[in-house]
Amino acid sequence: MPEAFELAARPGARILAGGQSLIPSLNMRLATPELLVDITGLRELASIARTANGLRIGALVTHAILERSPEVAEDIPLLAQAAAEVAHPAIRNRGTLGGSLALADPAAEYPACALALEATIVLAGPRGERRVPASRFFQGLFETDIQPGELLIAAEFPRADRSVFLELARRHGDYAIVGIAAVESKGARRFAYCGVGATPVLAAGASRATTLDAALQALRQDLHPVADLYHSAATKLHLAGVLLSRAWNTLAKPH
Repeated sequence: MPEAFELAARPGARILAGGQSLIPSLNMRLATPELLVDITGLRELASIARTANGLRIGALVTHAILERSPEVAEDIPLLAQAAAEVAHPAIRNRGTLGGSLALADPAAEYPACALALEATIVLAGPRGERRVPASRFFQGLFETDIQPGELLIAAEFPRADRSVFLELARRHGDYAIVGIAAVESKGARRFAYCGVGATPVLAAGASRATTLDAALQALRQDLHPVADLYHSAATKLHLAGVLLSRAWNTLAKPH
């Protein structure tokens, strides 16, 4: 791993893991790195381990493994639900958790899950590990707190009492128009969205609300989506409310 740190610190270097986001960017000339650092041989980054309050999931764990893992299904079912929404089987077989978090695509599922669950992103470099809360990790459009020479090696997700992931897309496997990661722990709820901003967005007001009507009202202040090629900002806000209603009612169902 030290060699990977040294290579990653070089100007123009990009990390290659599953490659399901980077390779298309290279093909379309959207990314022109001077050096590709392939970390797929670092098998220690492909593990799932139980911790005192949840799971530590290595950066090279694929979407398909997250979708099928008994440990994930039992401890962090939100991730298993989100993994099933990622693209198509061929991509889920190669794409990785770490690649998705590091790319920080605002329409991606895992960043919203990390924000909702208050996950910790684990980075490593020549000086050792650095742990960053998800709320500080995602800093802007495709921008994260990863520093030159650092690798995203894992993410730690705490358990929640209840959770649900929902998204709306034009077709299954397409980028989400809007998605929601909803969790409840010790009576407190957190609703985090993908597809409504430059980063995943925590709907703070809706999360504090005690009734669905109040949450829907608060959501209008929490979210300020921008239009895309197919959907207006008003449409996205409306769909965010639809998902909030579904998530709220799912969390409210008796165990």
